[in-house]
Amino acid sequence: MNTRKVVYLFYTTLLLGTFSGALVGFLLDWRTHINDLANLQFGGIIMVIITASIWAVIAQMGFFAYLTIHRFGLGIFKSVQLWNRVQVIIIAFVLFDLVIFRYWAFAEGEGIWGYLIMPGLLLGYGLIVASIKSKETNRLAFIPALFFIVVVTTIEWIPALQQNDFTFLTTSIVPLLVANTWQLLVLHRLQEPASKSDGKNNKTK
Repeated sequence: MNTRKVVYLFYTTLLLGTFSGALVGFLLDWRTHINDLANLQFGGIIMVIITASIWAVIAQMGFFAYLTIHRFGLGIFKSVQLWNRVQVIIIAFVLFDLVIFRYWAFAEGEGIWGYLIMPGLLLGYGLIVASIKSKETNRLAFIPALFFIVVVTTIEWIPALQQNDFTFLTTSIVPLLVANTWQLLVLHRLQEPASKSDGKNNKTK
C-alpha cells in the first residue's frame, strides 16, 4: 500500500471505532448524557468519545502488530498450513483462558456456564468475519482472520477484562470489533488496485 492508503486506513478505522464506541457509550447511559447536554454540560460525552477513540487506536496497533507476527510465523513454520494449525491451537487456548480466568477471578458461588457466553459470542462473530474474508480472498485466509478477531481482539481487550463491569466490557469491545473488522475486510481491497496495475504492467512488458 502507498502512504495515501495507509492514511485512509488509519482515519477511517479511527472514525468508525470512535463513532461506534461513542454511540454504545451514549446509549448505555443515555438519560445521564441527555440531561448533561440539556444543561450544556459536555464533559461526559467528550469523555465517551475520547475513550472510544483510545480503543480504536489500540485496535490499530494490534492490527499492524498482527501483520508483523503473521509474516514472522510464516517465516518460522515455512508453511501456511502448519502456521494455520498453530494459530488454531492458540485460538483454543485463548478461548479457554477467557473462560477459566474470568471464572476464577469473578465467580462467587455461580456456575461456569455464564462465563461461556462471552467467549462463545466472540468465537461466533469471528467465524462470520473469517467466512466473509475467505470468500473475498481465499480459503487460506479463514484461520488468520479468525485468529485476528479472537486472539488479537482479546489481547487488546485485556484492560477491560480485568473488571467485571458490563458497561466497561461493552464500550470497549464494540470499538475494538468494529475497528478490527473494518481493517481486516478493507485491507485486501486497498491492495487490489496495486496488484491489478502490476498485472497490467507485466502484460505490457
